[in-house]
Amino acid sequence: MTTTRIIIAVLYVLLAPFVIGLLDGFDRKISARMQGRRGPSVLQPFFDIKKLFEKEFLTANKQQLFMIYSYVFFIVLSGVIFFAGFDLLLVVFSLSTAAMFLILASTSTHSPFSSQGTHRELVQIMSCEPMELLVAVGFYLATKTFNVNEIVMNSTYSNIIYLPGFFVGFVFILTIKFRKSPFDISTSHHAHQEVIKGVTSEMVGKEYGMVTLAEWYENAILLGIVGLFFLNSNPLSVIGAIVAILVVWFLEILIDNTSARVKWQLMLKLAWGVTIVAAGMNLFLLEIIMG
Repeated sequence: MTTTRIIIAVLYVLLAPFVIGLLDGFDRKISARMQGRRGPSVLQPFFDIKKLFEKEFLTANKQQLFMIYSYVFFIVLSGVIFFAGFDLLLVVFSLSTAAMFLILASTSTHSPFSSQGTHRELVQIMSCEPMELLVAVGFYLATKTFNVNEIVMNSTYSNIIYLPGFFVGFVFILTIKFRKSPFDISTSHHAHQEVIKGVTSEMVGKEYGMVTLAEWYENAILLGIVGLFFLNSNPLSVIGAIVAILVVWFLEILIDNTSARVKWQLMLKLAWGVTIVAAGMNLFLLEIIMG
């Protein structure tokens, strides 16, 4: 069992960028079709990141480079912890630590564009963090453990049965985490971003390539948590988890292409509102059922 968990963690480190990069390519193709365009090749994200890593290092300062390295490290560490089946709460804390290093990397340049993006990034973190923590708490209440491996192996039925509110809330904040409209306020993968590239404005070449790579690793973790709602001790549940991940992924693309960007005040209100209503009610019912 330990060997299997190590293998899965290693596969995450090796394959996550390729899987998420390919999904990103299909994202661009589907988005283009929704907008009546042909769109780029599905391999375009790989061409883009290859081009970034071929550029020379043009870091603003040594402090920024250290922060970016730390950001990548904690993202990858979070994924290793999750896919090796360890503590889900530790995964949430590790992702939060990574986000802080990204913010520090942005503020170290003293650029007005980065500063504005940083302020918005902090608001996004404030919007997402409560729901991320509550998801870990929800799994604990449903399974009596934070251990990812035990959550899967000790569950006869998929935990979505007990955690539908947590699932709805988590899918909602994924739009923020994936930096998609209507919540792409701190940085965006689209050309219409009004503060240029926000939190990543002063990151170019290899630095920006590392940030992009880290985002791919993080997206793999987030989609993995979506799958965790559907996994159980039955090996066939893997199929259901993959289907759920693809459905959620497509839903995020649909929302991205049918929504106009909102102001940060509305984003914060909506995120906290969904967290309180969906996760709060689910938490209350879990306390009654499991209590």
